[in-house]
Amino acid sequence: MTINADAVGSVIGPKTRSWDSKDCLLYSLGVGAGMNDPVGAELEFTTENTAGMEQQVLPTQAVVLSAGGLPLEELGEVNLAKLLHGSQGITLHRPIPVEGTLETMSTITGIWDKGKGAVVDTEATSVLADTKEPLFTVRASLFFRGEGGWGGERGSSETVEVPESAPDIEVSYDTRPDQALLYRLNGDRNPLHSDPQFAAAGGFPKPILHGLCTYGFTGRALLEGLCGNDPTRFGSMDARFTSPVMPGETVTVRMWRTDDGALFRAHGSDDRTVLDSGSFSYA
Repeated sequence: MTINADAVGSVIGPKTRSWDSKDCLLYSLGVGAGMNDPVGAELEFTTENTAGMEQQVLPTQAVVLSAGGLPLEELGEVNLAKLLHGSQGITLHRPIPVEGTLETMSTITGIWDKGKGAVVDTEATSVLADTKEPLFTVRASLFFRGEGGWGGERGSSETVEVPESAPDIEVSYDTRPDQALLYRLNGDRNPLHSDPQFAAAGGFPKPILHGLCTYGFTGRALLEGLCGNDPTRFGSMDARFTSPVMPGETVTVRMWRTDDGALFRAHGSDDRTVLDSGSFSYA
């Protein structure tokens, strides 16, 4: 065990990131926007010059715009090859503009001893650089295999239970066989998602889809099913990763309405759960 459990509270930033219309179009295509019905479907997210439409940004692009600034070096000599993405959450404070510059402050908010591993909770808050207006907050839990057992607190193990009844809304999207090759152009060049030999060394029959790509597909389903594709209605989204998706699979998102949003779960082609403990709230 080499993880530095005293790293809680470590902060990095502000980190600056700029983006433009092309970045937003590329992200939308990377999470499948427009693929199922390319004529007229989601053109506000996939084009910038369609008559009668203004370009808009998918809310889940927050995970890309805020990436790369976590103070993981404060954890000590951890093996990043044993890192698994446990959960992901976003809260939108306003719709993401098509272009701009943001500043992000990232914090390690908790480190928990799970015995066989350690869970590191992080939070990153981004503001528009020129006005300091809050833009979004991004949360993540990272699981480091083999880094537990030092006698620390285990932390919460609560999960969100979806109803056993039939869902109120169900949305399915196909992924492309080359979906991971397209999504990686947003910045995550991990060869696990592109190199067959690297994927085989990790125990996979072929490169897997990025977890945050599956998260983006799920966010699109929530935006369509609950918000009528209106980003101004999208407030927050949290979920736990449970199984990787292979490019070419169909992702089905089932939603149960609540007073202020919905509970949801995402499934792969064989109906296994790929995102669990999902909760969504309106803006």
